Amino acid sequence: MIGFIQQLQQLQRRTPLGWLQLSHEKSRLLVALSGIAFADVLIFMQLGFQNALYDSNTRLNRVLHTDIVLISPKARNIQNLSTFSRRRLYQASSISGVKSAEALYLSMITWKNPQTRRETSIQVIGVNPDQPAFQLSEVNQQLDKIKLPDTLLFDHDSKGDYKQTIAQIEQGKTVTTEIENHTITLGGLFKLGTSFGADGNLITSDQNFLRLFPGRQAASINLGMIYLEPGYDPKQVATALRTYLPDDVKVLTHEEFIQFEENYWQKESPIGFIFGLGVSMGFIVGIIIVYQVLSTDVNAHIKEYATLKAMGYHNLYLLGVIFEEAVILAFLGFIPGAIVPLGLYHLTRNATNLPIYMTLARALFVLVLTIVMCLISGAIATRKLQAADPADMF
Repeated sequence: MIGFIQQLQQLQRRTPLGWLQLSHEKSRLLVALSGIAFADVLIFMQLGFQNALYDSNTRLNRVLHTDIVLISPKARNIQNLSTFSRRRLYQASSISGVKSAEALYLSMITWKNPQTRRETSIQVIGVNPDQPAFQLSEVNQQLDKIKLPDTLLFDHDSKGDYKQTIAQIEQGKTVTTEIENHTITLGGLFKLGTSFGADGNLITSDQNFLRLFPGRQAASINLGMIYLEPGYDPKQVATALRTYLPDDVKVLTHEEFIQFEENYWQKESPIGFIFGLGVSMGFIVGIIIVYQVLSTDVNAHIKEYATLKAMGYHNLYLLGVIFEEAVILAFLGFIPGAIVPLGLYHLTRNATNLPIYMTLARALFVLVLTIVMCLISGAIATRKLQAADPADMF
């Protein structure tokens, strides 16, 4: 036994004891790494979907060319803005610092896919073609087109089978289809992308929009865009507008409007909760898997650990060995757990057009989460070891 201890001490000086324990049972090590990788893939995918949810659903908010936004207090998100009186735009124009105010109309509608002729829903946006409403050069260069009757711009990145339609538009060919038994012409393309709320977008003039929705009144608008004179602070002007305008409108700066949309999907929508729950489940699954591995390792070497305790090694030292194993498992399991999502992100992006990408911040976050996961498992696995009496082991 003395020879065994001396040999063990010599090995410890050359190679970490935790690594020796793990590498001794290679099959057990592979099972552990597979389990950690699986948990990491699950966490990566849930975080990727969650980030894509926030990014895709704030795309339209971000590309609006405006300083301040007016919406109805009943508005929940960009697809559920409700309406308010256009009169509020005229009132807002009288506030010091306000240069102009424009209306934006928005609604979901059913149309026939120009290529497949199948009916599907799409988001239609109506704007004043004499005032650029978007920070999209492709749209701003084609504003004259949407002045033509029943002419709309089509979102190149819409979800669905539109390859032939897009090719025809790029070739300058006339593409027509129907919206609610109303024939329209697709006069150009732009790129915005899909979201969890809309599979695609159409942009047209406010007059064309009202023709597509005969039940809508021009005086009832979905969103007001306030443009300021140079040198004025949007926050100060927004405060003045809140004081001046009645309670039937909500005043937000552009940044607040972006946050308004994100808050809906994060706190009010069940989708945000589901993705958060998925991350938690992946974390718990990882803890269980690593605990099983480390617990089995402790049981398999309980006599060796008892010998070390009998020699005077404290529980803190033994806990360090298990934590060493946990950290090694975390780093080794993270490598495949981070590589696999790269392919899954690419596959998802091509299939849905959602903005799902691997980021350095997310990778570091999952790495830290993996280390914490393995350390918690290690701490649980050592409870039996700490309570064990060396005299009972022999």
